[in-house]
Amino acid sequence: MTGSTSARPAIPEIIGTSTRLVPVPLVPEIRLYQAGDPISLWQRTEETAGQTGLDPPFWAFAWAGGQALARYLLDHPETARGRRVIDMASGSGLVAIAAALAGAAAVTAYDIDPLAAEAIRVNSAANGVTVLAVCADVLARDDIPAPDADLVLVADAFYQRDLGSQAMRYLERARAGGAEVLAGDFGRAYLPRARLRPLASYDVPAQRMLEGTEIKRTTVWTLLEAPSDPVPG
Repeated sequence: MTGSTSARPAIPEIIGTSTRLVPVPLVPEIRLYQAGDPISLWQRTEETAGQTGLDPPFWAFAWAGGQALARYLLDHPETARGRRVIDMASGSGLVAIAAALAGAAAVTAYDIDPLAAEAIRVNSAANGVTVLAVCADVLARDDIPAPDADLVLVADAFYQRDLGSQAMRYLERARAGGAEVLAGDFGRAYLPRARLRPLASYDVPAQRMLEGTEIKRTTVWTLLEAPSDPVPG
């Protein structure tokens, strides 16, 4: 997800006037500032920023993978309780907020879009939890996740080939460092199924305009350990 820092002075206004604080369909315990019309919000964001070509407002919607992963965390709070959690490409912060509600010791949410980082802060406050929102491209850095991260979360990140490959390298590094990795995804083309094990599946209410259907059967996956190299015989 990308964005322009030149839009930052107008960020609170965009969130406050273009979205409403409403419950997430599969996770009604959590409320997010969400937009009803992605196209008009996208156009308004570009107009406010004074530039075109900005990425869509991923932060203004509760995507299927994020809803499923958030539901899983709230239904299985032991997954996050007491752990140091990283949420990659956090968008609205839905998954990070769920981890905090589940009792995580600390939650850091990363997104490359400054609008998303601000939305994470606003959404976290609306749900009474603390999430550290950081605007950074984690896929371009070798120091994230930190060695003390216990749980790394990602949702809806496998919709492009290059992004999927970069995300997997990041997640593999986290897994090799000892972190548990969970992903929420309904089975996009670049989801590395061979490296994942399903944990739970949900029928997630979705927006037809964004995801092509009103219900998405969506799975929470865990990343398996990398296969060991064969021992020479």
